Amino acid sequence: MPQMNKGGKFIFGRSLIRENGLVRLPPQAVREYDITAEGKVYLFTGSKITGGFCVTRHGLLGPSKLGHILQGTPQLLNYTSEPGKFIPYKGRSYCWVPVTPSGEIQMPVDTLRFLSLFPGMSLLSIRSSDIAFTMGAKGPLLERAERYEGEIPVY
Repeated sequence: MPQMNKGGKFIFGRSLIRENGLVRLPPQAVREYDITAEGKVYLFTGSKITGGFCVTRHGLLGPSKLGHILQGTPQLLNYTSEPGKFIPYKGRSYCWVPVTPSGEIQMPVDTLRFLSLFPGMSLLSIRSSDIAFTMGAKGPLLERAERYEGEIPVY
């Protein structure tokens, strides 16, 4: 998978939002973050510039310096909130959704609407940190990906 410019962000690929809200996460990101290990993932709102959402799981988020997010939102920690229902916490919003063993997540209509996403959109999967990866929907990185002459796989 490409690094579109020297020292730039690493791109895992693109994921299409299917008509039924299904999103297949790029296999390399799924492996690198062991994202299917718990059968559930946390999504949180992306940056204002990139939009979309970030993907992580309890085993990565909980022990990190951002573990306070789960302590401050017990309905996320215990998965007692409705899947895909965003909960605001300190400037961002968080939810959880099931993930299949092959790395697919189902985005309910209200979840897509909350994130200003819609079926047919292409999301760029970007390595963000050792805790989460981003599924970006807009901004300069996506514009650069459109002009990239190499191959960016689509899932």
